[in-house]
Amino acid sequence: MKWEENVRKVVPYIAGEQPRGTGVIKLNTNESPYPPAPGVARRIEALDAEQMRLYPAFPEQTELAAELAAYYGIGTDRIFIGDGSDDVLSLAFMTFFQSDRPILFPDITYSFYDVWADLYRIPYQRQPLDESFGIRTEDYLPEKSGIENGGVVFPNPNAPTGVLMPLDEVEEIIAANRDVVVIVDEAYIDFGGTSCLPLIDKYDNLLVVQTFSKSRAMAGMRIGYAMGNPRLIRYINDVKYSVNSYTMNYAALQLGVESVRDAAYFQESCAKIIKTRERAEKELTRLGFTFPKSYANFIFASHNRVPAQVIFEQLKQNDIYVRYWNKERISNYLRITIGTDDQMEVLYRTLERIL
Repeated sequence: MKWEENVRKVVPYIAGEQPRGTGVIKLNTNESPYPPAPGVARRIEALDAEQMRLYPAFPEQTELAAELAAYYGIGTDRIFIGDGSDDVLSLAFMTFFQSDRPILFPDITYSFYDVWADLYRIPYQRQPLDESFGIRTEDYLPEKSGIENGGVVFPNPNAPTGVLMPLDEVEEIIAANRDVVVIVDEAYIDFGGTSCLPLIDKYDNLLVVQTFSKSRAMAGMRIGYAMGNPRLIRYINDVKYSVNSYTMNYAALQLGVESVRDAAYFQESCAKIIKTRERAEKELTRLGFTFPKSYANFIFASHNRVPAQVIFEQLKQNDIYVRYWNKERISNYLRITIGTDDQMEVLYRTLERIL
């Protein structure tokens, strides 16, 4: 049809399956196996239905912005809040990656990066991970790689591998790219890593992105945020308000506050997931799996005998969902989200039967 000549065509990001129903063990989308902080439920009961007829407040002027600023010890002018970290990252791509030079990100990483780059017509180049699935720092240093780039983005820990880059290497990449914006996607940083957030005082080209969806158990609320110097935040706000003035809903802005306030519950939940992950590493090793050391709430595992796709299909037949990609280099790996101890025990028993 003639009109299709003027349609912007992209290959969209494909999210993990969202099975519904009782008896399903869902270990495929890296959600928390635990509920949000107790204060979230109390705040739900106190929500003012009258406020639903009004547009919500601008995120940077809210109680949530103040709470995040107090938690991290930074000013509210250093915080940008959006509808989940996907929204934040998408707007960051649109805002900061406007060069005719390619942006750089790993070849095995969060698969939304190339989708956004294609959508916004941003040139990009994938830099291959090493044989251990580690990011090769030198590939992002213009003097060593010979690549003049238009920006850098990578998760730390990386996804779907869970591999953590040491903080000194993260800083080396930022320091070597002072003329462009470096985005460090820290969706999984709370499961054993050290955030590079303190570096925003040293580097005005650093944007750190985090989310409530993983460690704060609020994927259903869609809250993400970025932190950086005030000029970066002003620029991304200008773009946001050119797309949609009211990006955050009233309930999310209210409920997010309680999650940030309950630091003890947050730390306890993260510790439980880390402990279960460590047990999972032992059990999966016993069952014949190998995997890189994970610092996320998942394990990226390959079996020494049975193909990943076979395991994926047989687990699914037993109502256990994990993530599988039929992609180069990772087609024999499964990403297994860390569930509760009980859920993981069912996983181990099922694997014993099908392997």
